[in-house]
Amino acid sequence: MMAFWTEADFDDHEHVQLVRDRKSGLTAIIALHSTHLGPGAGGTRFWHYAEPKDAMRDALRLSRGMSYKNAMAGLPMGGGKAVILAEKNGAKTPEMLAAFGKAVDALGGRYVTAEDVGISEADMVTVAKETPYVSGLPVTDGETAGGDPGPFTAMGIYHGIKAAVQHKLGKDDLRGVHVAIQGTGSVGGGVARLLARDGAKLTLADVNEDRAGQLARELGGDAVAADAIMSVGCDVFSPNALGAILDEEGIARLDAPIVAGGANNQLARAQHGQLLAERGILYAPDYVINAGGIISVTLEYLCRQHGEPCDINEVRKRLAQIPGRLIEIWQESEKTGVSSDVVSDRMAQKLIGR
Repeated sequence: MMAFWTEADFDDHEHVQLVRDRKSGLTAIIALHSTHLGPGAGGTRFWHYAEPKDAMRDALRLSRGMSYKNAMAGLPMGGGKAVILAEKNGAKTPEMLAAFGKAVDALGGRYVTAEDVGISEADMVTVAKETPYVSGLPVTDGETAGGDPGPFTAMGIYHGIKAAVQHKLGKDDLRGVHVAIQGTGSVGGGVARLLARDGAKLTLADVNEDRAGQLARELGGDAVAADAIMSVGCDVFSPNALGAILDEEGIARLDAPIVAGGANNQLARAQHGQLLAERGILYAPDYVINAGGIISVTLEYLCRQHGEPCDINEVRKRLAQIPGRLIEIWQESEKTGVSSDVVSDRMAQKLIGR
């Protein structure tokens, strides 16, 4: 593996740390991109990577995305991310999580972690036994922010899809709007249920075909194979699985005027946003539309730091601001001819002093 600071995704990151605990078997990477606005905040991903360089790339790209996401959401937090390198069998132990918690604690609050792919609320409880720098801990009632960020992420994406449909298609509601959803886990499944409630037509796909099929039957939609979803003719393609799917080949397959979904780092490389624009496809920058989860866990963390309960209505109010940010980006893109991803990046970079 090349030195990480020579990688294309290294962006003057403030801190990149390899964590290795031989006793528990933990191997992890913690990346802090920027603490200009506050502690680096972002979840921990538990994933099996075919190559170590893939884990480093994920940590670098995701932490930079969190800097931009938190800044654009108006949160007093910087950007950070951690990845725990899972063995092929996916084994995860309390000892491993405890060792990771100690590594987070050793940073003294520069990094605040939460759950991400492969990590649950219960896992965060284990991590929190070793450090206070944890967010997204379970809550006991529905009126307090915190807990699983997935439903809040889904709600923000739902708001963003409605804004995109109105902006691009001129439709004020979602009745009959065809949305193809890639990924039906916590976030994608939540988006599907919200859209179905409004009368949208759904086509679903997931690497877990049974899960996609069951949700399609529940919501009256259709299910297709995971490798077919990007070619479905629809009004909105909503990627809610893993990232880097929008490359030359993926964009060429799209048959939709809108891309709006929650997957992080959807664009494989910077030039791919321009390819979408050249095809006339309206793109909702991922870290703007998918900010609902980090809004929830950040407000929960900040309230807990002050010993106060966090009213869920404050989270809902901030989620409702996501469409306005997207519209501002799209209008500036149309005015200047600069693709929406670049417009958004420039806004975020200015906010973090870059």
